[in-house]
Amino acid sequence: MKQELIQELIKLAFKEDIADGDHTTLSTIPATAMGKVQLIIKENGVLAGVEVAKQIFHTFDPDLKITVFINDGFDVKYGDIAFTVEGKVQSLLQTERLVLNVMQRMSGIATTTRKYVEQLEGTNTRILDTRKTTPGMRMLEKEAVKIGGGTNHRIGLFDMILLKDNHVDFAGGIENAIQRSKEYLKEKGKNLPIEIEVRNFEELNEALSVGGIDRIMLDNFNVEDTRKAVELVNGKYEIESSGGITFDTIRNYAETGVDFISVGALTHSVKSLDMSLKAVE
Repeated sequence: MKQELIQELIKLAFKEDIADGDHTTLSTIPATAMGKVQLIIKENGVLAGVEVAKQIFHTFDPDLKITVFINDGFDVKYGDIAFTVEGKVQSLLQTERLVLNVMQRMSGIATTTRKYVEQLEGTNTRILDTRKTTPGMRMLEKEAVKIGGGTNHRIGLFDMILLKDNHVDFAGGIENAIQRSKEYLKEKGKNLPIEIEVRNFEELNEALSVGGIDRIMLDNFNVEDTRKAVELVNGKYEIESSGGITFDTIRNYAETGVDFISVGALTHSVKSLDMSLKAVE
């Protein structure tokens, strides 16, 4: 499914950008002209999107020759050359912006993720992403999180039961939400993990009493209450902290013993990494 969605994104992106033709390129560059470009890094960070870039180039023109010098997940600095691409100049010009858009975004996410992961070194807590992603680009953005050393939460609404506050409220409470989820999975013959979000100790105790879940999400608990919740759960279920956690406070939460901390900022407000594709003379 992942590769299928990425391929659909690439095709849609070309349709969006080129439509009935790149008339600037077609009018100025002969179809037979050959050339070479290089991807130049203009900012320190973590490189991500090289494999996707190869897919973009070869989707548009299978004859393009790509020589990679730096792979996904490696640290890069200003002036580094990540790869070169040789072939028809028309192809190089028409793929340039899509490759840069994808790689700058993915590298920005990987760079930000790496900083959060390093902030938690020495603890057993893993960084999770969320569904707060750019529509259509979720697979790429979540791949960038993994490249940066983070862990993917659920991909979408289809691969986990995540009972959040609105589900609980509309279902009539914690017990109803959990029981209905279990009945649904049994009826449909599905084996999906169940996570329940709790907003206070009353809901936490109710979730523990009902049971039959895989993970508990502590929503907007402060550090001290998180520590108490970890002691209360006592390893019976995985624990995820979420809500109001910043880069400056995240280690304090990790040191309480939670298994996961989800960070929407990895994907919803990240700064792209600066880079450019330039012609090689």
